[in-house]
Amino acid sequence: MAVKIRLQRMGRKKRPFYQIVVADSRSPRDGRFIDNLGSYNPMTKPATIEIDRDRAYDWVTKGAQPTDTVRAILRFKGVYYRKHLMRGVAKGSMTIEEATEKFQAWVDAKESKTAARVQKTAEEKEAFRLAVSGVAKAKPVPVVEEPVAEAEEEVTEATADETAAEETSEETAE
Repeated sequence: MAVKIRLQRMGRKKRPFYQIVVADSRSPRDGRFIDNLGSYNPMTKPATIEIDRDRAYDWVTKGAQPTDTVRAILRFKGVYYRKHLMRGVAKGSMTIEEATEKFQAWVDAKESKTAARVQKTAEEKEAFRLAVSGVAKAKPVPVVEEPVAEAEEEVTEATADETAAEETSEETAE
């Protein structure tokens, strides 16, 4: 019996939601399955993946063949990295404690990156909501700059003309 790890489609039309299942390769896509490993929702940003890493690792080591999409999901979630580390333990290149520490450090780094992406998406959504809300943006007032140097020259010319006129009127008065 060939066992596959594959996606089982659920959800309504044009809104897919998948269960990651272990099934006999002869059973239909949405039919009978052996074990449910988790879920995958590609409609969220970033895609939501919930999977039991331990059970997925057990099935992969037993020889279950994942489909291409499920293989990418398992690689993203670290199941294949754990398999790689355990192969090193079997060869004697490291101890199981070292492998567990490396795997846990990798998982923590990966989860922090994913959490940062989720936070960034939430901020983008909030910025979009503010942009499309009913509050109008304050329009910037156009600043009209008057040439300051020309105005000063006109004022000095006008004052010069006035002083010249005063001097001539004083001379004529005397």
